[in-house]
Amino acid sequence: MRTRTTLKLAAALLLASASCVNAQQKKLSSYVNTFIGTAPMNDPKILGYTLPDGWRSWAGLTFPGSSLPNAMVQLSPITLYGSGAGYQYEDATIIGFTHTNKGHWNLCNVPLMPVTGKGDKFASHFSHQKESASPGFYQVYLDDYKVKVSLTSTLRGGFHRYEFDNNKDRSILFDLARANNRVNDWEIEKVGNALQGYQNVGEVIYFYAVVNTKIDSLEKHNEGKRDGYALAHIADGSKGPVEVKIGISFTSVANAKLNLQQELANKTFEQVRTDAANIWENTLSKIQVKGGEEKDKRMFYSSLYRSLLWPCLRSDVNGEYTDAKRQVVKGNFGYYTEPSLWDTYRNKDVLLGLMSPKVAIDVIKSMQDHGDKTGFIPTFFHGDHGASSITGAYLRGLTDFDVKDTYRLLLRNANVEGGARPFISEYIKNGYIAEPEQPNPHVETKGKAGVSKTLEYSYDDYSLAQLAKALGDTANYRTLMARSKNYKNVFDKSTNFMRGRQPNGEWIKNFNPQYPYYEYMFREANAWQVSFYAPHDMPGLIELYGGKKKFEAKLDSLFTVPWNPEYKARNVETFIGQYCQGNQPDHEAPFAYYFVGKPEKSQKQLDYIMKNLYGIGKEGLELSGMDDAGEMSSWYVLTSLGLYTFSATDPEYLVTVPLFDEVKWTTNTGKVLTIKKPGKGRALKDIKVNGKSIKGYFVSHDLFKNGGNIEVVTR
Repeated sequence: MRTRTTLKLAAALLLASASCVNAQQKKLSSYVNTFIGTAPMNDPKILGYTLPDGWRSWAGLTFPGSSLPNAMVQLSPITLYGSGAGYQYEDATIIGFTHTNKGHWNLCNVPLMPVTGKGDKFASHFSHQKESASPGFYQVYLDDYKVKVSLTSTLRGGFHRYEFDNNKDRSILFDLARANNRVNDWEIEKVGNALQGYQNVGEVIYFYAVVNTKIDSLEKHNEGKRDGYALAHIADGSKGPVEVKIGISFTSVANAKLNLQQELANKTFEQVRTDAANIWENTLSKIQVKGGEEKDKRMFYSSLYRSLLWPCLRSDVNGEYTDAKRQVVKGNFGYYTEPSLWDTYRNKDVLLGLMSPKVAIDVIKSMQDHGDKTGFIPTFFHGDHGASSITGAYLRGLTDFDVKDTYRLLLRNANVEGGARPFISEYIKNGYIAEPEQPNPHVETKGKAGVSKTLEYSYDDYSLAQLAKALGDTANYRTLMARSKNYKNVFDKSTNFMRGRQPNGEWIKNFNPQYPYYEYMFREANAWQVSFYAPHDMPGLIELYGGKKKFEAKLDSLFTVPWNPEYKARNVETFIGQYCQGNQPDHEAPFAYYFVGKPEKSQKQLDYIMKNLYGIGKEGLELSGMDDAGEMSSWYVLTSLGLYTFSATDPEYLVTVPLFDEVKWTTNTGKVLTIKKPGKGRALKDIKVNGKSIKGYFVSHDLFKNGGNIEVVTR
């Protein structure tokens, strides 16, 4: 009996040991599910309202295809043009595979599609049972054309592999009249066994493609027209997969060919796929987590993956790119698309600098290049948050750019009308941006979004002031710091809300703090959602409310006053009370309890959001809002690790309770930052840095420079 028990125990130990080894050997990229965010959010209990007929919620809008970090190419399936990322999980047909993506109703350029037989309507049914994806790879079987499609990619090139069941009547569709943007014109020609051309959607995307088997002919229908297309007919009888290697460029066909030659020409499909997988594994491995639930790990690494897809490279292998004046120039840095600053300044831009500092610096150089050509550092959608992203990067040690010239341009943003800050003269003169009274305002009422602009410009002024201070510009530092208090000018103490003001200085009379607007008083928000925004001056904001107790009570109400389901505004959705996780304007609010000494209240909300508003729904593929170039994902990454960029300008991080027992983050300096959370408690009790308890809740960026240990003690 003793022998049997001993043998059972030994077997159990052996099994446990094997499981441990397997767990250690499991690739982190295997936790990534690239389909997360492609499914629609339909549950009215989460959305806050019942979707009207014909509406698809603006949640997720991600793509499942192949891309490398911050690459030029995102090679992904399309089920519907004009639908955010072009791919909707609920759809049953695929209509093409395009080479650019962002998830923002644009791009989806240069569509290819393997087809068989005759016809002029191109689409194929598919099933998710015959579809799979991983970082750097996508595969699907097209039922109608009986072909297995496999896709992988490099920085500037795509690699298609088509395995037809039958080797007759095969063609490759170049559906160049279609993209998420309006196509102005297009062109394609056959040169030997290669195909080259362009697609003009306001900007011009050039391509050069080679096929591994003979092309009999190129059939063109209405070339350059919006109802046209082209078919490259493949010679019958060739065996084995049909492979298409395609380079793209935003400068010329010659550079598209050069991109292909340098990145794809001598590589097999498996080599490119393996290279892509290794790049992602090495990138994701910079942050290793232990403990937590399996869902937490899946969501963490999927979110980290999604955080690092944008901004996207726009310069070719020879350094050439098309600048803001639409001139082709040559640079000594990687030229990137402008960041989605209204969203990503909060967290994603900082995360990019922590994970990929060379890319982050090149993004700043790209913004500076744009500014040198136009007179202003570019912004995105609303606010002037390049001030925060650039200053934050500089203060975190990313200094390898012309900071004086960039600072000069940011000062123009902050002071000169006609550039990045609409109504800046009014803002400087009055300390706020006024809004004319509207008798019957509705969601889409046009306006200045004056309250949101005033709040955001105040934070941008603070951000630029920190750069002025670092550069020794005392005069501008003082001016900008004084302007950073302008958020107080739109706070109505009689209602305890940020509220629109009329040109005569009086408050907007027709005021409903629960009603959301796209640009009247507020930008994609209501008064509740913007009234806790002063990340640079939380003590000053708390004082406006009458002190900590009153501020805490108001914050409690934010999360408990129920949303009115009659108020429907796409992108203002997914609520906890009045708090909106589905859009960015109040993403700092769950952390605000820290400033009244109640971190456990913050943690309750953060845990609810992470556990219930990410990776949800029947398939676990729904997100609570648009990923917005990675902001939603970055919010999750940093919050789940227990280090949030509450004021992204400042080189410090708010410590929250991580989802994981241990985090090991290999920093840019090669040092390791370790975060540990012993015990199961979720209420923050103490923070120890290198063994010593700290005052307050913030830790310095020095930990990323020097390495160190953070212990999050809970109860």
